[in-house]
Amino acid sequence: MTGNVLGEQLTLTSFGESHGRCIGMVLDGCPSGLPLSESDLQIELDKRKPGQSIITTQRKEEDKAEILSGIFNGYTTSAPICAIIWNKDSDSRPYEVIKNTPRPGHADYPSFVKYGGFADYRGSGRFSGRLTATMVMGGAVAQKLLKYSLGVETIAYTTQIGQISCSSLSYEEAKQNRYTNEVRCPSPKIAEKMKSNIIDARKNGDSLGGIVECISVGLPIGLGEPIFSSMESDLSKALFSIPSVKAIEFGSGFSGTKLKGSQNNDEYAVSKDNKIITKTNNSGGILGGLTNVMPLVIKIGFKPASSIAIKQKTIDLVSKTECEIVVPGRHDPCVVPRAVPVVESLVSFILADHAIRCELIPPVLGDRKNEH
Repeated sequence: MTGNVLGEQLTLTSFGESHGRCIGMVLDGCPSGLPLSESDLQIELDKRKPGQSIITTQRKEEDKAEILSGIFNGYTTSAPICAIIWNKDSDSRPYEVIKNTPRPGHADYPSFVKYGGFADYRGSGRFSGRLTATMVMGGAVAQKLLKYSLGVETIAYTTQIGQISCSSLSYEEAKQNRYTNEVRCPSPKIAEKMKSNIIDARKNGDSLGGIVECISVGLPIGLGEPIFSSMESDLSKALFSIPSVKAIEFGSGFSGTKLKGSQNNDEYAVSKDNKIITKTNNSGGILGGLTNVMPLVIKIGFKPASSIAIKQKTIDLVSKTECEIVVPGRHDPCVVPRAVPVVESLVSFILADHAIRCELIPPVLGDRKNEH
């Protein structure tokens, strides 16, 4: 099973399964000299851990990060950073009951065929949203690295759940309010409506999807490479690794297809502090695959969670006959709220990788030789 490594010079390797002993990550290529501790990872992990609300899965996991290597005296050493989370509240019994009846919307059937029936089916194994915790651990390091070395900051927040959406807010308002409620929507009134919608869906045994918007500010010009390593290409690859992501939009995105070039082009101007900017940001901060100094703006669309408590048609893989299934277990009725910190993590990771590739972040941050 390949496909477990992300990045070029800063690389993130994810390992483990949803119901295995632990999940974890190895981050390689991080410069030495970055102040880092388990608490840096924990702050981000606490934003996505399960069992915190009625609108999330009731699986109770502490998601306590343990750093095994790569840190000495409170600083990164340039050695690979390995961190793990022990799985403590997995219940595999429901999956034994349905192991031969693939769940609609899940990877059960294609993975069964691809891996000859050997793949771990408990809690979806490697295909579980539980593995996003490994992305958050790597992303936590990347976020701190970007802020520490370049002053780059990335935020994400919920803008839509089902049919309920939030109008545009200022960056500062979104930054300040996005984690003040369970839905991670910066508008408190809209957040309450979203929460109610999710609760109603859960009561009916159903689920909802939605949209997360992500904004990065303080980016230098020129991150990215043309063609196959454009900023859009690498960000899309990373973001599509989040289970349930089905759409990604940069800048004006699909709405831009309805405009004329004269309406969609971003005209250049000089700011009050004498910097070259664009009057609008329909490009979403990327031109020709390169960052262009404007804020990076991405919208990520999530499908409704696939595990629902409504009868659905499926196939018994043993008898090859049609049957019905009601998915048992503990599941999120909407994955969007817990996906917000995952989006922040992966976007930060790709930006950090490109910054290292462009040599904007040096291999050594500071110098302690004279202290010895």
